[in-house]
Amino acid sequence: MAAEYLDLHTHGAAGHAYDDAAEAHIAQALAVHREHGTSGTLLSLVSAPVEQLAQRLRELREVLAASAVISGVTVYGVHLEGPFLAAARCGAHDSQALSAPTPDAVETLLEAGEGILRQITLAPELPGAKDAVRRFTEAGVSVAVGHTEATYTDAATAFDLGASLVTHAFNAMPGLGHREPGPLGAALEREHVTLEVIADGVHVHPVLVKTLFSAAPGRIALVTDSMAATGLGDGTYQLGGLAVEVQNSVPLLSGTETLAGSTLTMDEAVATVISAGVGHEEAVTAASTTPARVLGLP
Repeated sequence: MAAEYLDLHTHGAAGHAYDDAAEAHIAQALAVHREHGTSGTLLSLVSAPVEQLAQRLRELREVLAASAVISGVTVYGVHLEGPFLAAARCGAHDSQALSAPTPDAVETLLEAGEGILRQITLAPELPGAKDAVRRFTEAGVSVAVGHTEATYTDAATAFDLGASLVTHAFNAMPGLGHREPGPLGAALEREHVTLEVIADGVHVHPVLVKTLFSAAPGRIALVTDSMAATGLGDGTYQLGGLAVEVQNSVPLLSGTETLAGSTLTMDEAVATVISAGVGHEEAVTAASTTPARVLGLP
């Protein structure tokens, strides 16, 4: 039987990004991931002005109302990776598109994304973030801590208010320090928190991949964070309006050493985790059962 994986964090494939792709192009991107074992997913959008994101959510509501299964992949909704991110940790997000999670901004996104907004990444140290965590959680949207300068205390507060995920652990956040354990330390000690991992052999060293599986058994969710170049060769692409150069399958913001997502697929992620020394069953669970639990699926 073919593997059935669930990807909580993917931005596209086949030359298309979910930020602006038409339904036919979304289908082409999902077809690439289906070929590599993904049977369920969220559509991840990068940071943009709130009104622009709201318009895209309304467009995707129409797409998903017509069919929640596209190219054989069940689309469970949308993940907003921003715009409530820390400028110092924005990575491949356009810093000009970032903003604070004001009550009006939060309500605008909730209204536009009614029925499809399932997950949002935010930096818990931003002004208004605590209230935003409460409001999103109350509305049934999973809150992920990521692209953040958060201290241990900042992150712990967010998790205790209802945040339940870490966006691509180790990346775009402070490290796990022995005196300041940061957001990862706060996540590891809270059993309700799931940690995303991009297991492409680049974003996180295999030693630390294996360490996370040992430190948080049953709480690791493998994600691709894949961008438009996935399924294609090296070259120049776009991510949220920013130019990306893919070299040896690794996407970098043009002219920098900043990673811009990945060209990973879920089957490759599982294989990478196994090669790092994680058991086959644990690796498959991290790509299927654990992300399903995050979405509240049976």
